[in-house]
Amino acid sequence: MSFMVRYVGLDVHKRVVEVCILDASGKVLHRERFELNRDTLLDFAKTKLTPQDHVALEATTNCWVVARLLRPFVAEVVVSNPLVTKAIAEAKVKTDKVDALVLAQLLRCDFLPRVWQPDEATSLLRELTSRRTALVQDRTAVRNRIHSLLAVRLIVVPVDALFGSTGRAWLAALDGRQLDSQGRLLLDADLRQHDALEREIDFLEDELARRGYTDARVKLLMTLPGVNVTVAQTLLAALGDVSRFRDGDHAASYLGLVPRTRQSADRSYHGPITKAGNSHGRWCMIQAAHCVTRHPSPLGYFFNKLAKRKNYNVAVVATARRLVVIAWNMLTHNEPYRYAVPRSTETKLSALRVRATGNKRKTGPAAGVKNVAKVPGGGRTVKSLPRVCREEGLPEPPPLRPGERRMVAENGLDEFVAGLATDQVIPRRKTKRKATPTGDAPAPTS
Repeated sequence: MSFMVRYVGLDVHKRVVEVCILDASGKVLHRERFELNRDTLLDFAKTKLTPQDHVALEATTNCWVVARLLRPFVAEVVVSNPLVTKAIAEAKVKTDKVDALVLAQLLRCDFLPRVWQPDEATSLLRELTSRRTALVQDRTAVRNRIHSLLAVRLIVVPVDALFGSTGRAWLAALDGRQLDSQGRLLLDADLRQHDALEREIDFLEDELARRGYTDARVKLLMTLPGVNVTVAQTLLAALGDVSRFRDGDHAASYLGLVPRTRQSADRSYHGPITKAGNSHGRWCMIQAAHCVTRHPSPLGYFFNKLAKRKNYNVAVVATARRLVVIAWNMLTHNEPYRYAVPRSTETKLSALRVRATGNKRKTGPAAGVKNVAKVPGGGRTVKSLPRVCREEGLPEPPPLRPGERRMVAENGLDEFVAGLATDQVIPRRKTKRKATPTGDAPAPTS
């Protein structure tokens, strides 16, 4: 049985779908409107669609589940960018029927701007990372509400970390002399919400840690400064398959981290960043860029050099863009960040391992071997970056290319780079004993 090629436009809303089906010449073959749920959508696919059909719909909240359910029944499902579609097919009369017809016609003429469709694993990762961020924002709102409740009652908080163990003990000890009965009632309600959100966040972070530990891409990205397991997974969820980007600049453009450009004849204007694409991934990379300010690598040198010429926020956004470009190269070539600080990198990766598996590696000398101080007074060995990568199951960083060696020399980073390749022994810090009010050493306690 043979079917002719048809083009199906779906104007998908939250509760209804408007359908328009065209033949290859553009003639309308069928129009329909039905309520949107799983049963009605599958019934439409089985009774009205054929294996030769090409289906088009705009990117909306529920478009991905619609595309996933229809894909087995048709030749192709195309998800379009609604912003670009609007620019191509602006109409004076806009109805659901017109929108469905326009989608079908644009698909028939191959004028429809397509959106990359994430695979199921990427979609699930996006859902988890977005849910964690939403819960953290809810927790922040509750904490702000508690601070406001105390402020309007002129209660001064005597601790720095109000939601740490000391701060929580202080909140629990507030009595009627400081806090009225209604304030106590509202405070207890907010604390119950805070604790419930904390439990949900911990649960999601445990799940993300288990998934991240088995994903080599997450460990690679965690060698970047400012990138922990949450930021790494958010970036992977936003980018999806990195091979679809021609280079790192296109990946940064996908996250909206490139400047707007207006060019005509001999005039060119560069404005603020476009803020297009995945806002969650862009926000996470900007947060990570704040941690680069004191990093001794070329990335930190880039940030501080730019911050002297521009303001701080411009330097942060430019560094976030560079982080995305570097991340694309790392994922494409399967290489860790070659200027990662070994000690902090080991701390991040070991924390991920412990949280995901509970496996803590034994340290110190082997059984029956006497511990000998490496330096007078004792010291600690800081592993080299290649050694950290080997122990955590990552590929070793490749040697510097000639251009990188020149850059390192010009920026005065030769000593820093040389120290990354070898183990180093750091003398143990000597803690000073606190003096008594009389200036004498404190008496020993029994």
